[in-house]
This record gives sequence, structure tokens and C-alpha cells, in this order.
Amino acid sequence: MNTKHAVTVDNAKEIGLLPKEFEKIKEILGRTPNYTELSIFSVMWSEHASYKNSIKWLKTLPRTGKQLVVEAGQENAGMVDVGDGIACVFKIESHNHPCAVEPYQGAATGVGGINRDIFTMGARPIAQLNSLRFGNIDMDRTKWLVNGVVKGIANYGNAFGVPVVGGEVFFDDCYYQNPLVNAMSVGLMKTENLVSAVSKGIGNPVYIVGSATGKDGIHGATFASADITEDSADDIPSIQVGDPFQEKLLLEATLEVIKSKAVIGMQDMGAAGIICSTSEMSEKGGCGMKVNLDKVPLRQKNMEPFEILLSESQERMLIVVEKGKESIVEAIFEKWDLNCAIIGEVTEGDRLHFYMHDELVADVPASYLVLGGGAPIYEREYKEPKYYKETKNFNINSIPETQDLKAITKHLAGHPNIASKRWVYEQYDSMVGTKNMTTNAPSDAAIVNIKGTKRALAITTDCNSRYVYSDPEIGTEIAVAEAARNISCSGGKPLAITNCLNFGNPYNPEVFWQFVGAIKGMSNACKKFDTPVTGGNVSFYNQASIDGTIEPVHPTPTIGMIGLLEKEHQMTLDFKKKGDIIYLIGSSKNDINSSEYLYSYHNIKLSPPPQFDLNEEYVLQAVIQKLIRLGMLESAHDVSDGGLFVTLLESAMPNSLGFDILTESDIREDAFLFGESQSRVVVTINQEKEDEFIDFMVKIKFPFSVIGHTTKGKIVVDDQHFGMVDEYKTLYDNAIGNKMKH
Repeated sequence: MNTKHAVTVDNAKEIGLLPKEFEKIKEILGRTPNYTELSIFSVMWSEHASYKNSIKWLKTLPRTGKQLVVEAGQENAGMVDVGDGIACVFKIESHNHPCAVEPYQGAATGVGGINRDIFTMGARPIAQLNSLRFGNIDMDRTKWLVNGVVKGIANYGNAFGVPVVGGEVFFDDCYYQNPLVNAMSVGLMKTENLVSAVSKGIGNPVYIVGSATGKDGIHGATFASADITEDSADDIPSIQVGDPFQEKLLLEATLEVIKSKAVIGMQDMGAAGIICSTSEMSEKGGCGMKVNLDKVPLRQKNMEPFEILLSESQERMLIVVEKGKESIVEAIFEKWDLNCAIIGEVTEGDRLHFYMHDELVADVPASYLVLGGGAPIYEREYKEPKYYKETKNFNINSIPETQDLKAITKHLAGHPNIASKRWVYEQYDSMVGTKNMTTNAPSDAAIVNIKGTKRALAITTDCNSRYVYSDPEIGTEIAVAEAARNISCSGGKPLAITNCLNFGNPYNPEVFWQFVGAIKGMSNACKKFDTPVTGGNVSFYNQASIDGTIEPVHPTPTIGMIGLLEKEHQMTLDFKKKGDIIYLIGSSKNDINSSEYLYSYHNIKLSPPPQFDLNEEYVLQAVIQKLIRLGMLESAHDVSDGGLFVTLLESAMPNSLGFDILTESDIREDAFLFGESQSRVVVTINQEKEDEFIDFMVKIKFPFSVIGHTTKGKIVVDDQHFGMVDEYKTLYDNAIGNKMKH
């Protein structure tokens, strides 16, 4: 092997390896690596690929359940049984750093990558969701990022033909330099058609299929494992370029080749490209590979071996084919006009041998490269941040009780974190390429039909990062609980989650304290709701180093959850007609902690999380599910961001109905209307069913109260006229669009 490019510890540090990791590599290889080998270890031992700082804690999450077809980490995405031999395959992942420097391509390739994770297993993607976080919307940089990210998601998803059915958009100063772009994809398949990401069978040919390989995305995994700085724009070669039309061809070819039964294993090429796919598939199958890099179809000349190995060019797959069935596979990819080249074969042992024009350029062991194999595992130090004690100093009595409540309602209705995200979602096609959508009727979760059955999926993404910042454990419990509550209020039963864990630098003990707390909270809530974690990703280093100061984003453990519902029990959030009775299920608290009202209206940034009890939440959701199945409810909508008033407003606007309510005398008006204490749901009851409803609630002994009734369009609070619902609707619908125009 050519060793003239032997490297030093300084070379290792330049591409993100620690000195002790460099020594470990020399020990594994029994010699000093060349630059190609060093690059291999750099990307495969990056946090993005190896989870070296997080795997210890990730293993404490609940990852088993009778509903799971495969457990977390076994395949590219989670897989849950939804009956009749059908499985739902789903996953959420981040593309934060690429979006910070090139928002359009960063977002587009994030969508492409997560969809490939789904169809590589044999599932057809049917729905996409996303969770987006940006800085102050009044800043030009934020508008540039929002425009680029939304266009990237829209153009790729619409062209690829998978609808965006839900998500969230949130604005806070902490995301100004480092936005968060988390993309979720959901697919359906026959369980029997699962294709594993495995390589086995000595002598079986190894193919690369799809797009040609270029220099885009090289060291992308390493780029994702470092801080954003003023120089990050220089890393644009680390950002991939996507082609949705090519991906559409790859989708159809992949599903067709799976049906041919010629495929042994398959994996998409995401982070770290060829080296990631070859090492992970080989390690899983307990074998090695011989790969000829000069056989890889290239779109650029004079690419170095390490560039070919590490390129993250999009729309590519690695396929191990059963020997003797090469012609079947090649005919299918030729039909779809896609590259299909044999680049190597499966070998005995666990060594990966990479050749360039018959010269051995890298010889590395697969088992030492991958998550759960020989990649390093660290136990990071963590300590409570100074600000945490300060959150407990907040006293509600510091906020005056007598305020202009109407002004607050207008502030919240027009706040970008509360107002309609119509400007964003109107750029997405929610119906493209599918007949799966049941309806665009408003509900707390997105509803997608499972064709040929009487069931549907209920899907949502959720996280209030303010709550997590205030208390990582309680805040993450709330994130899981709210996702489950959205599904329960839509008529479904929560099944499982995927997560996207967005945090700052894991070497910062205060950041890692946030991470550990979030994992504990997620474990608590997932165990309670029997929603095991099927996978996802960890995104550290979400912080900006600007002008010498480093500021991490708020800890943001985004939860993607799926549930199952019988279509006859689907529930929507909109008020149906004038005169229905409005009830609040759950109890209001004298609590404005971490509310949008406290944070943005009073500009108080530190307070505890809203009051929350996991057991109470669990019972609430069981009650809501039962009421829906009994047919007692006209509408159901959970109380979350913005508090009770915003919940009522969101239920009123779809049909231009209003509401007339009374506040509770023993609770402050601002806490009753704008507090965000958890475990509350607003429901409407037809007067004819009111007695039956009351009898049921009294019997089960769960707190509930009548708060008012629906009106023809007036909004009345404690006999004071707050205006007409259509006035609020104009404000609510146009808040973000107006901001983006200026």
C-alpha cells in the first residue's frame, strides 16, 4: 500500500480528531495511517456518525415494545406494526449546519436524505413533517434563512411527490446564527418486504446506484460536528446539492428492485457517503469488502480516493446483490436511466480494502468504524448551569394583575410563534402524489389514511425549547406528552417516537447537563405512554462562535410521534356550530411560567417550566380518547403555546365562530387566559349530549369545568366584548407573511 502520505497528529486535529484518537487509530492499524485512512476515521468517529459523546445515554432510552417490528438502531429508520401486515417506517433527522450557510440546498438535501432512509428499507414515503427554528424574524439574516429553508423543503418535496402534512416553526434570538432544520419522513410498506442494511455472502457483488459522485459534501459529517463560525461559509463544499427528480427515479427503481428479490442488503449514502455505507453494512453482516474506487461513476475529474470515499453527493445507494442476479438489477436501473455500477464484492473477515487503479489506498477494519463497534465512547462531564437556579426566582406576583387583556390577546394572535404558519405551509403541497390524506380539516395532529384499511396514521412533531431550557427533564417530558396529547385529541392512540436531539457543544458541561436531563425526561414520558424510541439523531455543536463569544441554542429535543386511529373516531379542533357548550378538561393553575405571554410580552426570559404532572397527563389523555370513542365531543383542542385564549381562538377561526367565556374567580385572569400549565384540553359538547357528558366526567372523577359557549362570531370574556373572530383571523393569518415582506 502507498504510505507516502503518512500523517501527523496535527493533520488529525485539523479534521476533527483528538490526539488520543489519533494514537488509538495507530494502535488499531498497527501503523501510522495515510491521509485517506485518517479521513475515514475522522468522519466515522465524528459525533455526527459515531455518537461517541451521547451513545451511553441514548442506550438508557426505552427502545422495545410489542408494536415495534425492528428495534432502535437495527435499521435506517424505525418500523412499527399498524396491522394487516402493514408497517409504518419513520424517522427524523437534522440538517442544521448546512442550512446555516446554504439554506436552500441544506434544507433540500435534508428532505432528500430522510426520504432515502425510508425507501431504502422498502417503504414508500407518504408524508413529510418538519420542525424549524430561526432567530428574530425582524432581522434580514433570519428572513434570508427562512426563505431559503422553506423554498428548499417545498421545491424538493413537491418535485419528489411527497406531501408535507405538518410541523412547527419557532423564532427565538438563540437560533439567529444557528437555525435548526429537522426533517421527518413517514412511509408505509408490507412488513414482509423489509430490506436490511446488511452486507453478507462472500463473493456477492457490491453496486453503487443512482447519481454520479462529485466533490459536494466531503467531510460533511465532520462539518456537522463543529461550531458555526464567521468562516463557516468557506465550508460550502461540505454541503450537498440535491436533485429531487433523480431521487424520484431512484425511489421507483429501488422499490422495483426490492420486489425482484435479487437484493441482499441496501443502504442509502447520507453522512460520510461510501465509507459509511460500506462499513456499516459490512459490520452488521460480519464481513468485509473489496472496493474499486475507480469504478465509481464520477461527475468531476481528478478526484482523490478520500474525496470519493467521503463525498456526500445525494441520491445514491449501496446495494449488495445475490451473485448470479446481476442482470436483473442492472436491467431495472437501466430502465430508470440511473447509474448502476459494480464497484466491489463481499469478502471474508472484517477488513475494508479500497483500491484505486489496482493500488491499495486504504485498509481499515469495519468493526472499528461504526456505532456500537470499536468507535470511541466517552462519558462527558456535566454540571448544573448557573441560570437554572435563577429560573426559580421568578414570582408571579412581580407581574401586575390589572392589565389590558385585549392588548395581550392581540399581541399573542399576531406573534410569529403563535400566529398561523400559512406563509410557510402554503409553499408546500399537502396533497401532492398521494390519495392518502383523509382531509385538510384542522386537527392537533396530521391525519394520513392507510389505504385499504379503516385506519389512519396520526403524526406530529413537537418541542417547546423554552420549557426544556427552564428544566431539561420536565421540559422534555412535556415535549413527549404534548406530542401524545396532539394524537389523542385527534382520535388516535400514540405508538412510538423518533427524536432529533439538538444541543450545543457536548464538551461544555452545562450543555451536557441539559442533554442528560432531556434524555431522562424522554425516558420517563416514553415509558409512561408506551411510546418506545425507534431512532433519530443527535445534533451537537449547535452554537455560534461570533466575535469571540460562544452561545449555544436552547436545548431542543424535537419529538416526532406517530399514532394509530380508527377513521370513524377522527376528531377535529374546530368549533362546529353556534350554541355548543365549551368545557375545559383538566384544571387551570395560577401559572404563567415560561409562557409566550411572559417571555415576549413581559420580556422575562427566566422562569420555571409550566406546571406539569406526568401521571395527571396520562389520565387526561385516556379520558379524551374515551370521550372521542363514545362520540360525545364535537371538537377537541389541547391547551399549549399561548394558553387557553389562543386555544379557543384556533378552534373558533376555521368556521368564523366566536366564544363567550367566564374566567375562574380564584385564578388570575392572565394565568387563566395565557398561562401554559399542561394537561388541559378544550372540548365542545352539543347541548343534547351535555347531561351524558357530565355524568361520565363525574363518574370518572377527573377535573372539568364549563367555561362558556360558542357564538356566531363575537369574542366575549367576562361579559366584555373583545372583538369579532374575523378581526383576529386577519391578524393571525398574516403576521408572518407581513413580517417576511418587510
